[in-house]
Amino acid sequence: MPETKSRFLIPVVGAAVVVVGSVAAFMYLRGPGGDSTGALSSAKLVPSSALMATYITTDPQAWAKLQQFGTPEAQKLVTKGLEDFNKDVLSDNSISYEKDIQPWVGGLMVAVLPPNAPKSNQSNQPPATQLRQEPQMLMVVGIKDKLGALNFANKLKGQKGVKSTESDYKGEKITQTTSEGNSNATYSAVLNNSYLVFSPEKPVVEKAIDTFKGQPSFATKDGASAVLAKGVDVKNSLAQIYIPDYAGMIQQIVAANPQTTTLTPQTLKQLQQVKSMVAAVGVDDAGVRLKAIANLDPQLNKFQYQNSPAKIVGQFPSDTFALVSGQGISQSWKTIVEQSNEYPEFKQALEQARSQLKTANFDLDKDIFGWMDGEFAFGTIPSNQGILARVGFGGAMVFNTSDRQTAQATLTKLDNLAKSQTINVATRNVGGKDITEWQIPQQGALFAHGWLDQNTVFLAVGGPVAEALTNNKNQPLDNSESFKAITSSLQKPNGGYFYLDMDKTMTIVNRFAAQSQQPIPPDANAILSSIRGVGVTATSPDKSTSQVEMLLALKPTAK
Repeated sequence: MPETKSRFLIPVVGAAVVVVGSVAAFMYLRGPGGDSTGALSSAKLVPSSALMATYITTDPQAWAKLQQFGTPEAQKLVTKGLEDFNKDVLSDNSISYEKDIQPWVGGLMVAVLPPNAPKSNQSNQPPATQLRQEPQMLMVVGIKDKLGALNFANKLKGQKGVKSTESDYKGEKITQTTSEGNSNATYSAVLNNSYLVFSPEKPVVEKAIDTFKGQPSFATKDGASAVLAKGVDVKNSLAQIYIPDYAGMIQQIVAANPQTTTLTPQTLKQLQQVKSMVAAVGVDDAGVRLKAIANLDPQLNKFQYQNSPAKIVGQFPSDTFALVSGQGISQSWKTIVEQSNEYPEFKQALEQARSQLKTANFDLDKDIFGWMDGEFAFGTIPSNQGILARVGFGGAMVFNTSDRQTAQATLTKLDNLAKSQTINVATRNVGGKDITEWQIPQQGALFAHGWLDQNTVFLAVGGPVAEALTNNKNQPLDNSESFKAITSSLQKPNGGYFYLDMDKTMTIVNRFAAQSQQPIPPDANAILSSIRGVGVTATSPDKSTSQVEMLLALKPTAK
């Protein structure tokens, strides 16, 4: 984004930047005063042409929950960042966010309007030199204390370096504000003494006034009204995001940029699978939670969702620090192959992959993906033994299959391929299970595979990882405190998990940092140390709805 746009908030009545830029940090530390307006009310001032809108609440109970989390180092870091930000923005020390701004600010809506249509190229300049068109921004701030807002406005008039001029538009005053040393102006208007609307573009504020006077609004826009009314169920909602026409939003942004190629019909068809989207961020006892709901076109959505029982997670040991699980790779592969017919370049690459594998006696569709019809999981497991001693971890893939014969035939072909490259392939028994290893002299097994039960096969990088999978004495991952804390509150049933244990991950990261003599910066380490882990899952109750939920599990503040 050009500098003139990226800094457009700076001159807003001298302090509107604080309203937007530091509202989250401030509320995290001190808690806001309250909320007098909601997303639907704010949306009534946003023009119907808006592509998307985000509503940030100032409910004190919601933001106060954040104060339960974070290490002392992380909170000190946020405090310092807030203080530095305020010093940079409010050069006049007589202005205080806590005393002068926070008491009167209600909810905040940030709307994205379509970019201005690119102007025709009247000059002899080539198209590449034309200015990139950026989306236009409109902000709507609820005013919960009219007297407090008036006192603040009067105080700002005497602030050094701030110049304001007023103009009339349809009976409403538009204030143009500039700051000393900055030629970029910001435009704002107070509507019905209940809302402050502002933007770096005067026509955008005029459009908001038109909407206030009765023109169609975002709240009544086809698709928007539904997502605004539906919302997302999260506790202590901090922000809601509304996109009523996903494909249309992308189209308008691309069309307004003369340097971007036109969307192909195939790409547009993919985008049109998602009709609308609504997302929310909230905070509960586990941490910060994000939920997103996409309204899909069932006629265009070709992927068949399958619930996953998640039993395969129990095949991994408790010290597994990252994992992705799901269901039905073979069905997804069939859908990808079917859709490749609409993408000539991808179809060509697919045919090349098939031909190359055939030279090694592998059928890509049958031998690689055909038997992966059950649950699957990919995980990383710490180990300091053998070939893994240098990196500190290895990986494993575990599959449930109803076609053991084809799966075993594929593994046998892999072993024969390894033997042809003079790799020693040997079988040994671990925990009562036979595992086949590709061994490297004096370093141990590079790769291993075997069967955990009649229908569950594993492939592992590193002999120690294979041992961890087959050793029945290990506590399973799904019974570990970390996995339960990070994933147990996610929606069920679901299609699988993404799981990350931050503490165990940071052990590996710090190890690499020490080896490269580039330690993690203290500020970054303070933030990461406040995170317990990340859990993500997805569900699809029907073919027209897809839901994603993510939990950023945070550590409680030490008492």
